[in-house]
Amino acid sequence: MTDAATTHHVAQAGLSLMDHLPALQVLLPLMGAPLCFLLRKEAIVSAFTVAISFACLAISMTLLGEVRGGEVIVYEFGGWPRPFGIEYRVDITNAFVMVVVSLVASVVFAAGPGQARRAIPAGREYLFYSAALLCLTGLLGVTITGDVFNVFVFMEISSLSSYILIALGRERRALMAAFTYLIMGTIGATFLLIGIGLMYQMTGTLNMVDMAERLQDVNDTRTIRVAVAFVVVGISTKLAVFPLHQWLPNAYSEAPPLVSAFLAATATKVAYYLLLRFSLGIFGAALVFDRIGIDTLLMPLSVLAMFVGSIAAIYQTDFKRVLAYSSIAQIGYMTLGFSLASEAGVAAGLIHVFNHALMKGSLFLVAACITWRMGSTKVDVMRGLGQRMPLTMAAFVVAGLALVGVPGTAGFVSKWALVTAALEQDSLFLAFLIMGSSILAVVYIWRLVEVIYFQEPDGTVEKRDAPLRMLIPTWILAGMTIYFGLFSGFSVEVAEAAASQLFAGFGTAVH
Repeated sequence: MTDAATTHHVAQAGLSLMDHLPALQVLLPLMGAPLCFLLRKEAIVSAFTVAISFACLAISMTLLGEVRGGEVIVYEFGGWPRPFGIEYRVDITNAFVMVVVSLVASVVFAAGPGQARRAIPAGREYLFYSAALLCLTGLLGVTITGDVFNVFVFMEISSLSSYILIALGRERRALMAAFTYLIMGTIGATFLLIGIGLMYQMTGTLNMVDMAERLQDVNDTRTIRVAVAFVVVGISTKLAVFPLHQWLPNAYSEAPPLVSAFLAATATKVAYYLLLRFSLGIFGAALVFDRIGIDTLLMPLSVLAMFVGSIAAIYQTDFKRVLAYSSIAQIGYMTLGFSLASEAGVAAGLIHVFNHALMKGSLFLVAACITWRMGSTKVDVMRGLGQRMPLTMAAFVVAGLALVGVPGTAGFVSKWALVTAALEQDSLFLAFLIMGSSILAVVYIWRLVEVIYFQEPDGTVEKRDAPLRMLIPTWILAGMTIYFGLFSGFSVEVAEAAASQLFAGFGTAVH
């Protein structure tokens, strides 16, 4: 469980503001949430929320730049060393995920003014911004913390705020979707907490690094094997791993479009990070893959998700439900990479975490633009939108091609990495399955293209696109799917380094 990583410990008195960036990453949105609730005026709270999210993005990118060389930053609260104190631990893996989360938050929240008024009941816009910042707090906290109990606490913060965000939808169905998510989320959190309790019982510590070291002596016990099962099931519920995905379609389709864009591009990505962190960083690949054989169970479930999600998407009559079921298939690609039990497979999964966040964030922002213009995302009302909303629909085509995996897009990079990882293990059949599931994506994307461009619109054709404050964020993410498809060096390099670091363990701290 050692590698050559250098660990810097910070949090002593008298350090500069830059040295406190790990704490500020969580503190800024945490303090901003109640301020939004108190200020209430939409123009103020929206600008405030965007400013905080961009500050979090700047912090994330700064931290990633610090750890890209393999170093690890440890921030000890109050100067208390582990296992007595709580620490934030930043390495290349969670810094990468924090960049994804804060990037999506910055772009999506920037599209909020105006759209929030149309998608959220009047007078409750401030609740959206307050709950969104609270959700961002939880997601960033889950990612950066080095304490397993804090993982549970931050996960509940993000989950509770997610339930509020989903329930803000104008239709009564949003309440049912939020309630279903609450039930499933509570079950998943309970499983995770039981697993953490069993781990604490056997190790006497909640610090991730200490726990990983002490687990080496008790890995063969029945208690730890049960703990692995509880933790994996709990995280899989949050990740919407097939068949624990039942909460996701209604949650994504009934929530306000901006909420769908934010959650679809971030929440499941953080859950996937947790799956990697617990399985590889704490339990270790030898226990999870060689002794318990989680990959043997997860691989067929991942393949089923790829096909079931895509087939279900083909038959949906609402654009947001198409995207929701598509997300189930895309999560299948991520878990498939993990189930390959190799560095190449885990790297491919992490690449798809980054690329899918861009693709799905852009597509749900397209849904937000359609809602602003048409008042609905039913496929029937999208007839002829290529003439009515040419710039918005062009963004849909770009992001849709990336979702399919057309060469030159970010989606192709992900799927090529998965196919390569499968071929490295001489699994030609699995490589064909990956390509076959991509063909199903062609079907549901082309079905929408046909409605948008080849069917006559109802009524008079009036060319009126979404306002620039919504189009620009949509095109930023859509453009990034092209940029990172043509210039994939950053995502591939960081993902490969993260996979290597995960398999190597936490490393030895150097004071």
